[in-house]
Amino acid sequence: MAPERPRPVVRVPVPRPAADRRLICFPHAGGSANFFRDWAAGRPETEVAAVQYPGRADRLDEPCHDDLGQAADEVLAAVGPFLDRPVAFLGHSLGAIVAYEVARRLERIGLGVERLVASSARAPHDPDHVAAQDLAWDDDAAARSLASLGHTDAEVLADPAARSLVLPYLRADFEMLRRYRHVPGERLSCDIVAVHGSEDGHVSARQAERWADLTTGAFHHATRPGGHFYLVPAPPLDLFLDTPPADAGRSRP
Repeated sequence: MAPERPRPVVRVPVPRPAADRRLICFPHAGGSANFFRDWAAGRPETEVAAVQYPGRADRLDEPCHDDLGQAADEVLAAVGPFLDRPVAFLGHSLGAIVAYEVARRLERIGLGVERLVASSARAPHDPDHVAAQDLAWDDDAAARSLASLGHTDAEVLADPAARSLVLPYLRADFEMLRRYRHVPGERLSCDIVAVHGSEDGHVSARQAERWADLTTGAFHHATRPGGHFYLVPAPPLDLFLDTPPADAGRSRP
């Protein structure tokens, strides 16, 4: 029997070979590429791709990453063929930190993206981000935390069978974040857009604005109605992909 082909790290649910640009999305803790499956609708000029972390969905039998640097290295090794046109990265929550670290690695080898969208995420160098890493893991507390954030799939953790599948990779994602330490270095040259929900108790406006420290490019900060998952069910793709209007929030040229 022929060995099974490795599952792709970067997925394109709706291929658009003629698209002018590409948006590559990085899931939140406990999330998967499937979270972004419907985002391609309505933007024919943009091909939407998404990262699939190991240990979930069709990569369930692969070991989870518990080190964020390893996760970024895996994406770096896979993302090259997707840089054949202008690219923006969008990371939600944990995904924003992974996307940031991949963008850093790309710039070190002379590549890069046009824009990094940090959605519902504290800046990686924020002291409050470091403080959050000291929390101990607790399965029940993690399930309650997902529910409090408004996670659309939080109810699956009430099902024992689903819980046994979800908790291992959720635990690994939590460990990635807990172990992560931002290493100071060259700022990114791409634009950064930081977006958070007006009712998000996890990310404040001040914490979102600290992303400005990490780029020499343009910076925009915008607030949208809702909580940590403000982008469900309708993500503000215009804000993610286009130049934010003057009233979108604080900007730095």
